[in-house]
Amino acid sequence: MFNLLKSCLKSSLITLMLVTLFLGISVTGWTSSSIAALPAGNAITDGKALLRYALPIENEPVRKLQKSLEDIATQLRANRRWGAIKNDLKTASRVLSKPESLLTSVPEEKQEQAKVWINELQTGVEKLQEVAQNKDKEQTWIERAKLLDLVGQLEESMVVGFPYEVPAEYSNLPQLKGRATVSVKTTQGDLEVVVDGYSAPVTAGNFVDLVKRGFYDGLEFLRAEDFYVLQVGDPPGKDVGFIDPKTGQYRAIPLEVLVEGDKQPTYGITLEEAGLYTEMPVLPFSSYGALAMARPETEVNGASSQFFFFLFEAELTPAGRNLLDGRYSVFGYVTKGKEVLEKIKQGDKIESAKVIQGIENLVEPQNA
Repeated sequence: MFNLLKSCLKSSLITLMLVTLFLGISVTGWTSSSIAALPAGNAITDGKALLRYALPIENEPVRKLQKSLEDIATQLRANRRWGAIKNDLKTASRVLSKPESLLTSVPEEKQEQAKVWINELQTGVEKLQEVAQNKDKEQTWIERAKLLDLVGQLEESMVVGFPYEVPAEYSNLPQLKGRATVSVKTTQGDLEVVVDGYSAPVTAGNFVDLVKRGFYDGLEFLRAEDFYVLQVGDPPGKDVGFIDPKTGQYRAIPLEVLVEGDKQPTYGITLEEAGLYTEMPVLPFSSYGALAMARPETEVNGASSQFFFFLFEAELTPAGRNLLDGRYSVFGYVTKGKEVLEKIKQGDKIESAKVIQGIENLVEPQNA
């Protein structure tokens, strides 16, 4: 069905599609149909890029640096526009020629490391200019990725504290005040996900807490639909979510969506219900491997342990223009091992999930 749908969309360039989504967390599940439009422009489809842009920083030069390097991908896909790539690298070089404009946002205790990154970036841009001069597409991709990883580290060093207060009503839930990286071993291979507590502290905190408990170890993928979703997190037995051993109660997680330009997430209501039809989530579904919570159709605050990897190609799910953005809580992206997602089928398992970075950002519930 979805192969045919993709073919029709690509060949005729129709602008609307109907998709039926099954992501229930009960035996009967839920069904939701809606309309999605094709993108009016170029959506950001790289999960790493989305995570970089989601960082709560306000340094314009580093954003200019990032944008110039991100744009190289667009030019490479557009029939190798080497002239435009040359201009992107000139822009990056100009920004890096004034390191003080970058360092002004870095705390004193991180300045020395930031200077090392800036030096590496300067050297790397010079190398990439030589590669681009030779019109070596494959090596350009490789060197660009290295530079953007350095930019991401520099940007993360600019984050000072947590940018807002999470509503007190969610103090009984674990929260992630920053980011964490989780290594997931499956029966089909390994992958890594970065979960973003800056954009979804309650959702990400719940996930990291469950990973820390070993909750997902051994659980089967209960839904694996080609070009759509991989869903997991349903524990054995009659329960469909996590039962907190301290309370004996189902841990329910609110819908949590941070809108671009807002200071904190919107909780407990879809963006559509809030009248924010055209607003863009900071973490959209435009990247293959987006990580989001499953929930009952009629209970926006009914998520618990079940989550899904989103597998639709970006051209069919443009950011802010599809049936999922603003209706489900995205809390991270697969950053390594995306090819593994293509292999996973229903019945495959998560062998283990472990937090390999950022566990110190997990804040335990203040009260039960």
